Amino acid sequence: MELEFPEDLRYLDSHEYVRLDGEIATIGISAYAIDQLGDIVFLELPEVGDALERGTSFGSIESVKAAEDLYPPVSGTVTDRNEAMIETPELIADDPYGDGWLLKVRVENPDDELEDTMSAHDYRGLLEGEEAI
Repeated sequence: MELEFPEDLRYLDSHEYVRLDGEIATIGISAYAIDQLGDIVFLELPEVGDALERGTSFGSIESVKAAEDLYPPVSGTVTDRNEAMIETPELIADDPYGDGWLLKVRVENPDDELEDTMSAHDYRGLLEGEEAI
């Protein structure tokens, strides 16, 4: 299966993505992460109003294979969380870059927040390196 990595997103090596629209960042997990996890059975996300700090876990995702911490690509305040994905986490796999988003976060310094992220091209290269191991 050919995995999709939209060019308008930025990625972390821990497989989260971010789409920045002004000062609002949409955060989710990549199709690669979903493919590796398998059937997702549980999702834990922060509450609206919670502060996120880049590099610090904000929740977890569990599948029949593994449980993984989630890390925000940006720092900011949670403005929305995808309740539908919490209630039915297996749906994340249906549209990870659209309806399967996890959080929306208000970012205080949008220009500085993406410095530790990768382009789709760089992320794809990282994954090809992982698959070669």
